[in-house]
Amino acid sequence: MVAIGSKALPLRRHRNCDSIAKCSMAGEDNTYNQGGRRRNMGRKSMKKSKGPESGGAAGETHKSIQHSNNQEPSVPHTSFLRQQVDPETAKYFTEISNVIEGTEIDMEERSSICGNALEETRGKEVELATDYIISHTLQTLLQGCAIDPLCSFLQNCSKDFPQISMDRSGSHVAETALKSLAEHLQENESQSLIEVTLNDICQAIVVNPVDVMVNCHGSHVLRSLLCLCKGVPLDSSDIHSKKSSAVLAQRLNFKSSRSDGSGFHGLHQGFPDMLKLLVSEILKAAKKDIEMLQVDQYGSLVLQTALKLLAGYEQELMHAIPVVLGCKGNLIESNIVKRLLSLMKETAFSHLMEVILEVAPDTLYNELITKVFINSLFEMSSHHCGNFVIQALISHARSEDHVELIWKELGTKFKNLFGMGKSGVVASLLAACHRIHTHEHQCCQALIGAVCMENEPPRCIVPRILFLDNYFYSKDKSNWDWPSGARMHTIGTLLLQSVFRLPTDFIHAFISSMTSLEENHLLDTSKDSGGARVIEAFLDSEASAKQKRKLIVKFKGHFGELSVLPSGSFTVEKCFDVSNVSLREVIVSEMLDVQAELSKTKQGPHLLRKFDVEGYAKRPDQWKSRQTSRESVYNDFISTFGSNTTKSSYKDANSTHNRSKSQQEKLKDMRKEINTQLSSSHTPFLANKPFKSSGQKRHSDGNESRPGKFTKHANEDVAKSKQKSHRKRKHDG
Repeated sequence: MVAIGSKALPLRRHRNCDSIAKCSMAGEDNTYNQGGRRRNMGRKSMKKSKGPESGGAAGETHKSIQHSNNQEPSVPHTSFLRQQVDPETAKYFTEISNVIEGTEIDMEERSSICGNALEETRGKEVELATDYIISHTLQTLLQGCAIDPLCSFLQNCSKDFPQISMDRSGSHVAETALKSLAEHLQENESQSLIEVTLNDICQAIVVNPVDVMVNCHGSHVLRSLLCLCKGVPLDSSDIHSKKSSAVLAQRLNFKSSRSDGSGFHGLHQGFPDMLKLLVSEILKAAKKDIEMLQVDQYGSLVLQTALKLLAGYEQELMHAIPVVLGCKGNLIESNIVKRLLSLMKETAFSHLMEVILEVAPDTLYNELITKVFINSLFEMSSHHCGNFVIQALISHARSEDHVELIWKELGTKFKNLFGMGKSGVVASLLAACHRIHTHEHQCCQALIGAVCMENEPPRCIVPRILFLDNYFYSKDKSNWDWPSGARMHTIGTLLLQSVFRLPTDFIHAFISSMTSLEENHLLDTSKDSGGARVIEAFLDSEASAKQKRKLIVKFKGHFGELSVLPSGSFTVEKCFDVSNVSLREVIVSEMLDVQAELSKTKQGPHLLRKFDVEGYAKRPDQWKSRQTSRESVYNDFISTFGSNTTKSSYKDANSTHNRSKSQQEKLKDMRKEINTQLSSSHTPFLANKPFKSSGQKRHSDGNESRPGKFTKHANEDVAKSKQKSHRKRKHDG
């Protein structure tokens, strides 16, 4: 029977603290959260995130990371002779496992037991970490110990860290140790000790990094080490995510993209100087093996991570990217262009090239597009791997000149690309044109020409784009009809969402096609997740109110049915927002029949509260009065503050280019604030009274909120504007 307590399993030798006492400890950082074990890393989206980035004392400590002089690259091999754990040690760690996993222990006592047990690993770290059973116990110890024994363990086994990382069991131990280091970074007086520990590990890695890079287990550990040096959470979706939806959102301007290194989620203080030096030494050691690493699945992943983490460090990227591309100098030589184009048809390198295009400094991007991609865009777009590289190239275009170059080669090829199933290239080009405000009208015309035969009415445009592959793969396109029950094409729906973000003058045909949809087809569209977003995009577009209501009227009799559906509920909400009072009454009256069912859905309570369904059921007249007040206040605001650029149509097609983004956001926020203030089901809004200039408002649900951004001064500004107009008229008279 094993006693429980800090003295239950004493050390079999005295603990030596000398090595730890040598390190002074100072600094503070934030925690990482490591999730499940992910072996692959895919396309990412970046969002702006806050956090200082400083190396602290790193500049002094890890200057000692050096690559062995004149060391020849070895042929990667990862097998080693596994040493068996002696029976006495195995028994000791079995007892430790029973103690720490079988009974409740307070945190301080647990930490002491874990620290004592880690002391028993000295000299046997490799055997214990690579043992299938004991490695699990070792992970628990590393998670539960204090910073001193954790760093002591890692420093003792630092020379063997690459070997441990490449083992199936050992890699889990290595990653757990790195995660624990990251968690301790949030504690005061721990950064210097952690920095010294990481420096020891990095020195061991750069001796022969290729072995670690091409090993499926070692690759993941090395990527975690790079993330730790950067200050990025070890399970960051920015690094490890491979969701195509996130990539599409970024490429089609639905999600912000940052390539300056500040867009990582949860970015905390790390060791940037150590990161730069580590990547530099890895590339220096791997330079002769770069051709193999470019096409190796795991080697490519390490290179991708390294480049992503260097985003924003232009000088380092200007040196690193040519090495990764296989250039001899810092410029792209003409003799490697053909090889690069061939490599882009390989899965591993195509992913690597996408990252290069994302993080490349402007001068290097310009060199790539003018030297490597010129005259090869359509050929690459036709390839199942290469087309993703072209999408990345287009999405990260930096100027009108770049778009012009791309347009010359691809602008007349939309129909061909759709026919080959490469619609993502078209979608990326449309998004790039919209982002840089060039070739938008030409892009819309090319899109129409790709799906419409000559002299066909525009009503066919939207259905054919919604079912893009279904239409293009049909043998008899002239007799193609709406395929009832078929799932809508993902890229097709995203294309239409992008289209409806463009100025009205460019999209008249698309608006006409949208409003020409038959009632049953429109209902099918609203029940498809992608199709519903197309409807919402149309209702958010700059189409006129009359055109929007022409579409909304077709939903009559189906608002209740749609409101209980996950995607349909958002469509109903959007219809309500842009409808006049009479249409809103139709929507709410139809929702009364499904009120009980709607209250049980995720979105239902929100809709019932926002639309004030209960208030309408009890006092329809008061409900209509509030809705009329809402519309009146909003119309007064628009008439006062609106300009020609805020109307639904534009006399000048270029006026959209000069629109103030803050103005658009201001109008949107104002309408949202008006809607909020008028959503109360308990007290009617006083249409003839001004907004309160201070104090808190209480919503119908009883929650208090601060005054809105514009509500505070809206009525005052309206009054001033009218007074000014009156004075002007008086003066003119």
